[in-house]
This record gives sequence, C-alpha cells and structure tokens, in this order.
Amino acid sequence: MLVNLNEVLIPAKKNRYAVGLFNAVNLELARGIINAAEATRSPVIMGTAEVLLPYGPLEEVSYYLVPMAKKASVPVVVHFDHGLNYDTCVQALKLGFSSVMYDCSTDTYEENIRKVKEMADIAHSYGATIEGELGHVGDNEGSAEGSSHMDDPSKYFTDPRQAKEFVEKTGVDALAIAVGNAHGAYKLPPKLDFERIRTIANTVDVPLVLHGGSGLTDNDFRQAIKEGISKVNIFTDINVAAVEAEFKKFSSMDKGLIDLIPAAVEAVKQESMKKMKLFSSDGKANFCMQSGNGMSAENVEELTRLVAAEVAKYLQK
Repeated sequence: MLVNLNEVLIPAKKNRYAVGLFNAVNLELARGIINAAEATRSPVIMGTAEVLLPYGPLEEVSYYLVPMAKKASVPVVVHFDHGLNYDTCVQALKLGFSSVMYDCSTDTYEENIRKVKEMADIAHSYGATIEGELGHVGDNEGSAEGSSHMDDPSKYFTDPRQAKEFVEKTGVDALAIAVGNAHGAYKLPPKLDFERIRTIANTVDVPLVLHGGSGLTDNDFRQAIKEGISKVNIFTDINVAAVEAEFKKFSSMDKGLIDLIPAAVEAVKQESMKKMKLFSSDGKANFCMQSGNGMSAENVEELTRLVAAEVAKYLQK
C-alpha cells in the first residue's frame, strides 16, 4: 500500500516507535526491504537519495519502487531523500514518489525556510509529504550520502529555539535534526545529544528524523526513539550486508549474476528485519492502516470506483 509520511510517522510519534527509511538503488535492495516489512508486518519507508542517482537513475528507480509499494501488503512510503535541487524533487513527485526531502540545510536559515516552504506547497499539491532539515548532518569519510565533513559537528547542531519557527513557517511534515549523528560508517563511536532530541521533540509537533543511523548502537537507537525520534535512515548497513553475502556466494568464476542475487536479497531482508524489530515498528502495519491521517492511492481509487458505480446505477434508473 503506497502511503505518505504522515500515515506512518504520526502513529509512530504518538506511540513511541520509529519507522526505518531504507534506500533501494536496485531491485535486490527493494525486494529485501519489502520482504522484511511484510515478514515483520512493519510499515516501511523505501527510496533513494540524490547523491545515489549515479547508481540508479531516478526515473528507472521509480519503475520498481512505486509499483512495489502499491502492491505491498503493508504501508510503504516511497521517499526521495536529500533532494538537493528543486527540479529533481519536482521530478520525483511527478514520478509518483509519495514523499520528498528538500535538503537546504547548508543554506542560510532564511533561505532554508523560503525554499523548503515553496517545495512543501508543491509536495502537498501532489498529496505527498515533505521532510526538511534544520542544522546540518555531516558525512563520515567515504559516505555514499555526501562529502560535507565537519571538524566540529556541534557547531551545526539543530537549535531547538529555531525548530518550532522553522516547522511553522515551512509547513514540513517531518524534521531531520543534527544531534551528533552523521552519514556513513562511524570511525569513532558517536555521541548523540539525547537531551537536545527530547527538547526539540517537546517543542515541535511534527515527527523527528535521525539521519546517519547505520553504525549506531542498539542502545543509541532505543534511547533516541524514547526521546522522540520517529524515523531512522539506514543505508550503509544493508548495502554492506548485500555485498558480504555476494562475496560469500562467489566461490569461483563459474558463478553468474543469478547465483548472487538471492543471497543479496536475503541478506538485505535479514538486516532490515533486525532494524524493524529494534525500532519496534514490527507488528505496526495494521495499526498504521487503521490510524492513518490520510488516504492511500489505493483507498482513493477504490472510493472513486464505488462512487462511479453508484452514479451509474442512478443514471440507469
């Protein structure tokens, strides 16, 4: 079932669990993610990011992400993460993505508000949701998400005093915050500012997002979710799991690609399931469908069909 962020994150915020975003730049990753969500009966957010487009062009990725989400037996958000350009975000919406993140976090505060507000109006006109970022989440060395290394990340932490104004002025549906997290594999154990998470969660009404989830400890996740995180972004862990599984399967040159694909899909499934259970989103699929604050595309289509049928009956009388 294709849904937007509100339909999975508002119940998560209310009930203190988190929903994972897992990037899927190819079909193997997408299959593993969907399989994990259906196996655990978990809502899930699946997508790609602008910096990942060289590995899977946006239009081509949409060919499988959107249909797979619609077909899934659990709520699936198709999310374009870290959109850096206006045109790319709009293209994602036109291709059927149900959510976008417009990352203007490196702009001035005023420019961030202006640009994200403009994109929020566009996204909402499509029935889609939007995520913004306040503060700036940096990147560990070698991160697939970018190269904005920062000597002192604390200088870019999200200011709780600005968070409320930012949300109100932009109309974002979710807010990504910088609290000591970073994209990619951590070289040293990160120190998350849990008090800052709690303060921001008590200040704004929208769900909070933790980027750079891969590499955090289980206790980090549990505490962050307890303090108010409702969405956690994961990529490195499933990306590495797929490669490790393929390496183990590749024992000689007489192997073909089809010998490796099942191993990658299963590895992504298992790693995604671990995260879903850790985030406590397992078993919440039906809860989201019952407690959603909007209508999925399938709900709208079914309602339209029923109304049309009743109108046809009336006209035949």
